[in-house]
Amino acid sequence: MNYEESVRALLALGKELAAPRQAAQSSANGAQVQKFGLENITRLSAALGNPHRALPCAHIAGTNGKGSTAAMLESILRAAGLRTGLYTSPHLERVNERIRINGEDVSDDDFAAAWTRVHAEIESLIASGALAAHPTYFECVTAMAFLIFAEKKLDFAVYEVGLGGRLDSTNVVKPEVAAITSIDFDHESFLGHSIAEIAREKAGIIKPGVDVVSAAERPEARAVIAERCRDLAARLTEIDTAFRIKFTHAAGGRYSAIAAPRRGTGPTLSINTPLPGRFQVRNALTAAAAARILARRGFGTNDETIERGIHSVHWPGRLEKISDRPAVYLDGTHNPAGARELLKFWDDNFHGKHIFVVYGTVRDKAVDEIAGLLFPRAERTILTAPRQPRAISAEVLAEMTGHLARSFLIEPDPQQALERALALADPEDAVFATGSLYLVGEWRAYWRHHKSASPQTFVHNSE
Repeated sequence: MNYEESVRALLALGKELAAPRQAAQSSANGAQVQKFGLENITRLSAALGNPHRALPCAHIAGTNGKGSTAAMLESILRAAGLRTGLYTSPHLERVNERIRINGEDVSDDDFAAAWTRVHAEIESLIASGALAAHPTYFECVTAMAFLIFAEKKLDFAVYEVGLGGRLDSTNVVKPEVAAITSIDFDHESFLGHSIAEIAREKAGIIKPGVDVVSAAERPEARAVIAERCRDLAARLTEIDTAFRIKFTHAAGGRYSAIAAPRRGTGPTLSINTPLPGRFQVRNALTAAAAARILARRGFGTNDETIERGIHSVHWPGRLEKISDRPAVYLDGTHNPAGARELLKFWDDNFHGKHIFVVYGTVRDKAVDEIAGLLFPRAERTILTAPRQPRAISAEVLAEMTGHLARSFLIEPDPQQALERALALADPEDAVFATGSLYLVGEWRAYWRHHKSASPQTFVHNSE
């Protein structure tokens, strides 16, 4: 298959829930149902020659920050001279973004070749009865990443969990180091309705004897992770007990900090992240702690490459500034914890200024709680919807959340919704286009293709 055919075939599987599902089984009434499990990815990987075992890797889970942390760790490893693979989800504009080699999206040709091989193995497994149902979109792309990284003979891979951890299809890897970022409420219908339950799913990536870095702050989550590490003789580093953090300054929403050992003596780290948001310092320290562990294992990282890799990381769609006057940010704020961090960013950088929010989301999100945090602070809220099947329409979103806004408008078309916010905002104001990452991808593509001739300029986070 060529690239276009490969993408169409994957899309025909349906948009993924990142958590994998087992093969379909018959229920009592004969209907086909799905349940979670690792059987599909295990059998598919075995048929491909277990490419996930071909190179060392890191595995990163968490509620928020896992993508940024994965990108930072990969950037550090690349700064140390390693040839790297990075697997993340979801993508913003093109599916190739999920599979990166040495900091670049996988080529269309390599993507198509990987899908052709994976598809052929799936057809063979189904024909033999080894698979009762076709693997999901996410399982397929995960298998493709395993295959591409192995065939490219890379030095190291970094895998971001899609959803949860214990039953995520990336969880067939045995990493050199596992990292768990912040843990909060999200995807409760899949992961559980308490912090302890969610933490148990995230801690499912911990393997016997593996080094683990944790940035979890909630006591219930920390207790679960520590217990899992004790049970599996895994070595735990908590960044809050390992580091003492002193923020040095903030400029343009980007923070710098000095991290010193909390106990004893040792070298300090100078953290200077180009990614906006105070929370990115914690993500950077999580990546730094993982890199120091890899240094002890002989992977060539050191504090200089840690500082350089963090400083040069690029991770779009998360508090990404795309314009000035008015300031325009794109941010995939899809759960209450992310909304609380966005409020902190507003307090730190836009106190006393008018903020306009463009918001759209999908089903299965804590919409009332997110809207209750953000909408009362906005001068005006423009409600819209991503162009994808799970979207909540702008009209239904207004019925659900309009009472929480000081003032709101309905604009179903996401591009026009952004334009309306720009028309309402004065040069000194700020516009935050937020909600679903699907929307962030639509806005990025629109801005690049339709606004490039404008005096407003696309400002990358790495600047």
